[in-house]
Amino acid sequence: MTDFMVLGGILVLLLGLGVPVVYSIGLATIGSMLLTIPSGPALTTVAQRIATGLDSFALQAIPFFILAGQFMNRGGSAARLVAFARALMGHFRGGLAYVNVLASMLFAAISGSAVATASAVGSVLGPEMERDGYDRNFSAAVNISSATTGLIIPPSNILIVYSLASGGISIAALFVAGYVPGLLVGLALMVVISVRSWGQAVTPMKRASLRETWSAFVNALPSLALLLIVMGGITAGIFTATEAAAIAVLYSMILAFCYRGITFGDLPFIFRDATSTTAVVLLLVGTSTSMSWMMAYANIPQIFAELLLSLAESKLVILLLMNIVFLLVGIFVDITPAVLLLTPIFLPVASALDVHPVHFGIVIVLNLCIGLCTPPVGTVLFVGVGVSKTTIAKVVRPLFPLYLAMLVTLLFITYFPQITLWLPGVLGLL
Repeated sequence: MTDFMVLGGILVLLLGLGVPVVYSIGLATIGSMLLTIPSGPALTTVAQRIATGLDSFALQAIPFFILAGQFMNRGGSAARLVAFARALMGHFRGGLAYVNVLASMLFAAISGSAVATASAVGSVLGPEMERDGYDRNFSAAVNISSATTGLIIPPSNILIVYSLASGGISIAALFVAGYVPGLLVGLALMVVISVRSWGQAVTPMKRASLRETWSAFVNALPSLALLLIVMGGITAGIFTATEAAAIAVLYSMILAFCYRGITFGDLPFIFRDATSTTAVVLLLVGTSTSMSWMMAYANIPQIFAELLLSLAESKLVILLLMNIVFLLVGIFVDITPAVLLLTPIFLPVASALDVHPVHFGIVIVLNLCIGLCTPPVGTVLFVGVGVSKTTIAKVVRPLFPLYLAMLVTLLFITYFPQITLWLPGVLGLL
């Protein structure tokens, strides 16, 4: 317990002082090693653990998916997916809000980035929604909450990070397990939109004809095909998640050129942005791996599991307590470091409760997705507010019922594991 207090105390102190998360994790690990293992080579050990943590074939999928997301984001896919979603749902009352959710689910799943989705879809649909009578803050709230669904619906970088942090849980199983929960979150948001839209003087769109719907589908089909290629190949065993990510890069780059969304002059900037994002993610993975080693050395996961199991005998209560912790952490810590820090601590608890690690992974990611929409460090919240040209204070109120919808869905997924495990079980991935 002393080791845990030292490690946790240094980490909280550094975060409180405003030190970036990645440096806080690394410095906290080094500091706790120096204080609790004074005779050990702290710097050498941390360096070795960082190198070991990054020496993973599966981890190569992250930079590939990030690069593919850059091509999809800049290549014109967003507008085509929005047009397809509009043709399907635009004629309903509150139709553009439904379109926002559906387009976000499609684009976030393809790009793998909630931030990119909030920016791309919000930029396309925000002005149209306001012109048709939607309240700007409500439109921003819908865009912010729906953008996170792509972190659950595959392919998802954060599920790859969880696979690494959990000791190698099947990425294919995690990907497939995310489909039903992601769709349920989207449906829950649509229920709120349905109720909320009756109180707004919005202008319904004209119903698209079958010909217009077919045309929108054909235009969006090349973008949608990326999901079929990636997930179809992974589930059929044709290629691994890493190989699928490499194929996604090639396909999305060709598609971006075909859509004339980019030119050869854009490539250096696309590679620069993808490299910058990749460097941050992998440095987080490396430093978090060293911290996980330190926690394992000090038996912190086992101590924490015994402590939590001693607080309550009911599995339902313990799962509720874990969800509360995940939600609180998600409010203050971004999703990648949160997954890397929480998984080694809470996965032993989940295992002791006979919670399947695939189910646990979806639960922890969904909790942290809600945190992305929550101040003070919700990155998707900041992007969505910026795109909509409003303020956080004005968006929080219309966000509240959407929060509740996501929380209710989270509880269903937590206490009914077959919602998550059914599809990978049918496909023989468990």
